[in-house]
Amino acid sequence: MKALVQRVAGASVGIDGKTVGHIDRGLLIFLGVSREDSEEDARYLANKIANLRIFPSEEGEFDLSALEIGGGVLVVSQFTLLADSRKGRRPSFTQAAPPDRAKELYEFFIEQVRSADLKVETGVFQQHMLVEIHNDGPVTLWLESISK
Repeated sequence: MKALVQRVAGASVGIDGKTVGHIDRGLLIFLGVSREDSEEDARYLANKIANLRIFPSEEGEFDLSALEIGGGVLVVSQFTLLADSRKGRRPSFTQAAPPDRAKELYEFFIEQVRSADLKVETGVFQQHMLVEIHNDGPVTLWLESISK
């Protein structure tokens, strides 16, 4: 499981001109699910992200988590995080989980983040979305469950 995590001053996701998810200060998570991923991977990443200290304290250090600042979380599914572009000019997505399994683990991941008492908004699985991001910093981190 792969997550591209961005610290944001605000973010939203829309479909056909309508906002379906919006947060103010918090984390935007683009989540990709691979064929080998399990609920354990989702649980690990959700816990890691909920407690990730990437918000500044009064001293300006990365000392606070989304939990500690009362931040929101916007989770957007993104199978393209599993792209393999080593050969040719068109990326291959063979490592991405099949849609049914990916949706199941995406939803499980969201449940895990919510269970950490974070306000969670989402995009819509397998839909074309427009994501508006106000990256704060900018701070962007790449996390993988396989590196646990």
